[in-house]
Amino acid sequence: MTDASPLSKPVLVASLPDDGLNLKLAPDAAARAALAKDFGIPGIPSLTALVILTPGRGGTVRVTGHVDAVVTQTCVVTLEDFDTRVSEDIDLTFAPAEKLPEIRPGAEIDVSELDLPDPIIDGTIDAGAVAAEFLALGLDPYPRKPDALFEGPAEPGPEEASPFAALAKLRGSAGGDAD
Repeated sequence: MTDASPLSKPVLVASLPDDGLNLKLAPDAAARAALAKDFGIPGIPSLTALVILTPGRGGTVRVTGHVDAVVTQTCVVTLEDFDTRVSEDIDLTFAPAEKLPEIRPGAEIDVSELDLPDPIIDGTIDAGAVAAEFLALGLDPYPRKPDALFEGPAEPGPEEASPFAALAKLRGSAGGDAD
């Protein structure tokens, strides 16, 4: 069993040309369905990605590109499925794991000044997994159909606004006075 992304497209870093590698990804319906299942959404009708891997100094690799998709999500208001577009730019840097600084548990890190590269694992970068990650980042966590209107409960009248109104109703439904 593997934890690979349904879009898995491993690229051996040592085989990258000096001027970089452009990959165009257009997964088939089965891969899109598996990815939608991984994301917990009803479907992904279309998905294309351009992933550009460019070698840098010290064994680093810059990964740029773009993901375009139409995804089917469930509206949080109406609970109806609807299609929406996702368009995300890709921009990451990878470096060999041994060149990344060691971060010890409990050590303080100023993340505002620190933009660590992702590790290159076993000499490869999974360009498909990168595209899938950026697609996931582009999903709306609270999707809402464009025409969906939320209507909350009616405002209570003055006699119902009192915290004692509920008690009065209970007392009235008990069938008599407690005198």
